[in-house]
Amino acid sequence: MDAWINVNGENVQTLQILFMTTLLMLLPSMVVMMTSFTRYIISFSFLRSAMGLQQNPPNMVLVGMALFLTLFTMSPVISEIQTSAYEPYVAEEISQEEFFARAEVPLKEFMARNTEESSLELFCDLSGQEVPEDEEAVLNLPLRILVPSFVTTELKRAFEIGFYLYIPFLLIDVVVASALMSMGMVMLPPSMISMPFKLLLFITLDGWQLLFSALVQGFR
Repeated sequence: MDAWINVNGENVQTLQILFMTTLLMLLPSMVVMMTSFTRYIISFSFLRSAMGLQQNPPNMVLVGMALFLTLFTMSPVISEIQTSAYEPYVAEEISQEEFFARAEVPLKEFMARNTEESSLELFCDLSGQEVPEDEEAVLNLPLRILVPSFVTTELKRAFEIGFYLYIPFLLIDVVVASALMSMGMVMLPPSMISMPFKLLLFITLDGWQLLFSALVQGFR
């Protein structure tokens, strides 16, 4: 028999409350694994390491930038979920089960557009399912296959971005180290001399806007 409790004069199932509590606990993990957040935060971390900065920008700033860029990137998905699932659910036009069924469709479409076929094939093979042949068939895949495929693709692309971010700053380090060795200044840390040149290069190229633009436009 279902257990019932009274909250603000309304009958609410105990199991429903437990389910919603569990969902709220998993919400941070869902934001990380099912949105563009992973690519953003890893790219920012690579940039900070490539420039040789230790704590600037601080972790809180990097996470904040990644969150707001994620909201910007995911705004069409969020709007579609609100229109097709949340508003009918609040108006009591659909059930909770139908709400989740509708809400996962825009997320699946976003992840499917940004998932490489090789990653999708990997997890389909591991789960023993057939590889979908078209985009509509991909949307029928369960989240347990689509989410890890999407995350694998995001990690791959984030590391590729990190590689490209390292190249110009690495060249500066090599040039500075070679110049110091040729002058016999082997005891002077190259990072101390190369840091101003890295900052100058980043500022001259308007690095933050360039990086933000490339990251956001990288999503389909």
